[in-house]
Amino acid sequence: MASRIHLTDITPQVSPDELLAGMHPSYRFGEVSFDTYIPDPSQPSQAAAVERMSRFADSVGKASSGGFLGKLFGKSKPKEPAGLYLDGGFGVGKTHLLASLWHAAEGKRAFGTFVEYTNLVGALSFRKAVDVLKGYDLVCIDEFELDDPGDTVLMSRLMRELADAGVKIAATSNTLPGALGEGRFAAQDFKREIQVLADQFEIMRIDGEDYRHRGLPDAPQPLEDAQVEPLAEERYPEASIAVDSFPALLEHLSRVHPSRYRQMLKDVDVLALHDVETITNQATALRFVVLADRLYDKDVPILASGVPFDRLFTEEMMAGGYQKKYFRAVSRLTSLVREGQGVAER
Repeated sequence: MASRIHLTDITPQVSPDELLAGMHPSYRFGEVSFDTYIPDPSQPSQAAAVERMSRFADSVGKASSGGFLGKLFGKSKPKEPAGLYLDGGFGVGKTHLLASLWHAAEGKRAFGTFVEYTNLVGALSFRKAVDVLKGYDLVCIDEFELDDPGDTVLMSRLMRELADAGVKIAATSNTLPGALGEGRFAAQDFKREIQVLADQFEIMRIDGEDYRHRGLPDAPQPLEDAQVEPLAEERYPEASIAVDSFPALLEHLSRVHPSRYRQMLKDVDVLALHDVETITNQATALRFVVLADRLYDKDVPILASGVPFDRLFTEEMMAGGYQKKYFRAVSRLTSLVREGQGVAER
């Protein structure tokens, strides 16, 4: 029989050691590989990315041929980029490839979203985070988006020190490194920092359409409010179902640090939301984006009443500086709603 819990009753505490222990691909990407990534034949950049990342995985933990001996005999080669940067739109499989790299590489590896790394720095201190991550052979950074100047400086310093220590780095994003910050803040002081990031990566573009919407029907309409819980229990009779009012959940998220959202969802199998409404506050919207990412990571089906998720954010938000985050969240939430409400995927 299904059990009910409320996310609004959960305020988890997460230690720095627990944050580090969680730096691995999520459940959704727990068993992926380069072989399970199916390139679109009409998009040759996808097959090229698989081949390049497979070679990169083989290089993790191995010294560069342009190292000590090359310098000793005066035949040092130009310094290779510290890592790979996968640029592309939503749903072309960048996270799948990044997780496949993590699984394929040998040695000590860390995998997390951009937000999770900034949270790690906040929990450990910058110097401690650098000292810890220097002991890794590979650091994978998913969803690399710089939304404010402080994060630009923070991640630039972190990656520069890791690269200097010989750590391989791989990242995904929807924006080329040299274009990070455009349309978000105009401070000239940060252009130098942004360029430093760009210079540290070999950039690979992955083209294609969002796989979550290839050949799929439109997102289903929201349920009537009285249907939400009965349908959740009918479809998931043995599940742990989180039942929450959307406005109350937004209020609760304001009191829980985003680094704890993954732990908050630890025992949740299904999410039943009442009265979804358009979010009009930017800070609230960005917190919900983090929750959406964690729900998608854990593959939590959603059943909801209220407005459809393609109206979750205002038109101004969808056209503003954080639009890439919002479009990603809408794409992922729509996929989870299809699953939760039983809409067939072809």
